[in-house]
Amino acid sequence: MIIGGSLIIVCLMLLLGVSVYVAFGAVLIFIALVGDQSITGYLPTGATGIRSLVLLAIPLFMIAGGIMEKGRIAAPLVALAEMFIGHIKGGLNAASVLACGVFGSISGSANATLTCIGGIMMPHLKKANYPKGQSAALIVSASPLGLLIPPSSSHILYGWVAQQHVLKCFLSTVIPAIILITLLIITNQFMLRKYDDIQLTERPSPFMPALLGQGRLAGPALMMPLIILGGIYGGIMTPTEAAGIAVCYAIPVAIYFYRGLTWKSLAQTIQNSGVTIGVVMVMIFMVLIVSDNLISQGAPQLAKDMVYSVSDNPIVILLMINVVMILIGMLMDDISGLLLATPILLPIAQSVGVDPIHFAAIIGVNLGMANITPPTAPLLYLGAQICDTPVSKMLWPTLIFIVFAWLPTLMLTTFIPELALWLPDLLLSR
Repeated sequence: MIIGGSLIIVCLMLLLGVSVYVAFGAVLIFIALVGDQSITGYLPTGATGIRSLVLLAIPLFMIAGGIMEKGRIAAPLVALAEMFIGHIKGGLNAASVLACGVFGSISGSANATLTCIGGIMMPHLKKANYPKGQSAALIVSASPLGLLIPPSSSHILYGWVAQQHVLKCFLSTVIPAIILITLLIITNQFMLRKYDDIQLTERPSPFMPALLGQGRLAGPALMMPLIILGGIYGGIMTPTEAAGIAVCYAIPVAIYFYRGLTWKSLAQTIQNSGVTIGVVMVMIFMVLIVSDNLISQGAPQLAKDMVYSVSDNPIVILLMINVVMILIGMLMDDISGLLLATPILLPIAQSVGVDPIHFAAIIGVNLGMANITPPTAPLLYLGAQICDTPVSKMLWPTLIFIVFAWLPTLMLTTFIPELALWLPDLLLSR
């Protein structure tokens, strides 16, 4: 009764547009009413969970992402990519995808990536006569790269929930992210064949002096992922320490080098990030309690029995897991979806021989794709606002990118474990 009622309540409330943390709060009230404990009896579970030192990295990376978004740190990265490929038809689109990948590796946030890169690139794309709906859809489709390219808040949570090596979780989606970038660019190039009025950017001449000048301007921005990832994988810093270093590095770069922030606007940016962090931490608190209760009620075993009642074929089971994760991702954000899905679906995946690190890549690609999959598609609606483009013009191109880029990436990641496991085994085999 508790499992079924909890799932029905959360699904109905999310479909009605209620905030995730409110929906899970309602589930918590329901559990307290029909269970054998008061609400206060469940609070220690959530309080213990959010006190984890590992989770401290999430708000720190959010603050760093907010500083970079407002501090004009992404603009020189975009200009550098544009210098290389802007003179090619589709080059500005490809630069947008690459910029999403680079900025995502710094911020670890799909929303921050979409807001920053979309705001920078769309005026350039409109001026060059690129199709507005297709260009906005491409940026939206590329923005979840912030969830796949390390560091990623989602993988910090997954490693913590699944008790796996966080650095291996980071690395599990690097190759899938490269595949996704490649497929997005190829698909977009194919879709641009019918557009003949696109204006190309002239390549600077002489090229090398211009490249060196732009490289110097982009250098501090490019150093950030190198410092963070080099420190983490070099064994110098933990992810939490790296997140703190990211904040300390981003502040002087944004204020004194790129001059996108002042000390006053920095305080406002940190305040805005604090509001987001508060919402996220309350959501994690609620979802942890509900998830722990569902586990204690036997939800993982019930889900496993239901899946095996349909088929015991590993291929069919993995396809079913993917469908469930896509549905979860369509209803809620990546963090709450991950916290709910991991303890329930990971045992099922392991029962058919899926390595937990491989599953980190599967769930990462799934939840990234779900954020742009209609009808809910939170990134699609945010992209419509950022790119000043009606959702109706973005919908069909987005579906094409899902079918020809995201779904192939998901299938390759699901059924070729080496794509997720090779890099972690290579770099962290000890």
